[in-house]
Amino acid sequence: MTNAYSRLRLKYAVDLRRNRTEGADSELPYVGLENIESGTGRLITSASGAEDDPSTTVGGESLSAVFQAGDILFGKLRPYLAKAWIASFDGRCSTELLPLKPERLNARFGLYVMLSREFIDAVDGSTFGSKMPRADWAFIGNVPIPFPTPSTQEGIADFLDRETADIDALIAAKHRLLDLMAEKRRAIVAEAVMRGLNPTAPLRPSGIHWLGDIPAHWEVRRVATLFCQRDERNEPDLPLLEVSINAGVVVREFSSDKIEGTASDFNTYKVARQGDIAFNKMRMWQGAVGVAPVDGLVSPDYTVAWAKEELLPDYASQLFRTASFSAECGRNSQGITWDRLRLYWDGFRDIFMPLPPLDEQQQIVQHITTESAKLDRLRAATGNSVALLKERRAALIAAAVTGQMEIPEVA
Repeated sequence: MTNAYSRLRLKYAVDLRRNRTEGADSELPYVGLENIESGTGRLITSASGAEDDPSTTVGGESLSAVFQAGDILFGKLRPYLAKAWIASFDGRCSTELLPLKPERLNARFGLYVMLSREFIDAVDGSTFGSKMPRADWAFIGNVPIPFPTPSTQEGIADFLDRETADIDALIAAKHRLLDLMAEKRRAIVAEAVMRGLNPTAPLRPSGIHWLGDIPAHWEVRRVATLFCQRDERNEPDLPLLEVSINAGVVVREFSSDKIEGTASDFNTYKVARQGDIAFNKMRMWQGAVGVAPVDGLVSPDYTVAWAKEELLPDYASQLFRTASFSAECGRNSQGITWDRLRLYWDGFRDIFMPLPPLDEQQQIVQHITTESAKLDRLRAATGNSVALLKERRAALIAAAVTGQMEIPEVA
């Protein structure tokens, strides 16, 4: 165990750049908080997913801070997110990012200090504002940071670069595994709801371009022959439901202030009975559909329908959330652009869908439930492994920058 390093207030180790630029059309590439990954010190962009690529960071706020290559950008809004990055190019950034020019500080060492739990906790404890908590430079600049010799700073940075790269590679591999599990689940569902569970069953053309061949004993029916639209209202005491792409239909949780803000509208909300299908018109093409778990209320702009006895709602919900059916919903939607598409009842009711016998629908749903549970257990274990790796990364950084561990590079 080494001795802890001496301390220096951050403002004596870096200079805060105070230059600002007007106009979102500036030729300088723009970096927002959303472009910096939490806890890793990496720049990512929504446009390409590439790291440190200035060509994809465009647009931004009308008033921006200016930074130069080599500066450390630290996010003062919601500092618990631990967003910091060493600039690899000249540019401009959100005013919620502090551009810090290292003067007496190795930039890489400084980045690790600003990502350490000790630093983040100190800054986060100073925030003001309940909805948009932020810290200010007056406090951040006065936070004491570890301040070893320049050669020690460089040695620690070299050590952490190597060790965190190994950990990050393991985390990336775990995330790829999670992606493969999600892909496998989608394949299991699609195969079951569109081909059935018997791989040797005779097939026939469905006559539907997106569906292809189906088991010979299955029917093909219009949605209109299997569903009836429900439009009941004036039951304001029912729980609120919401439809999401990932979770289907779930009971919505509100904070008390949000409840007060919407309670007067509840009489206009549509009633969804337990077992009804509900979908978001604007996101049905993305799979925002599911089965109501209880009697509840949904947005007046949602569509609610009940299934006839020959159709199991849970089977229909699994089918409706497949990529093939979602794409068909997109084709039947109205709107100029994809982000404006809306699937109205008339468009939905004209879609054709497969209809297995009822007992086979039940077997399909049970199969999906069983296989999904297996994958969920694997996903949970993998997710826990990722969390442990992230904790290990954070602990390693904390110990290294504060001098609480032996490091070969600085021994």
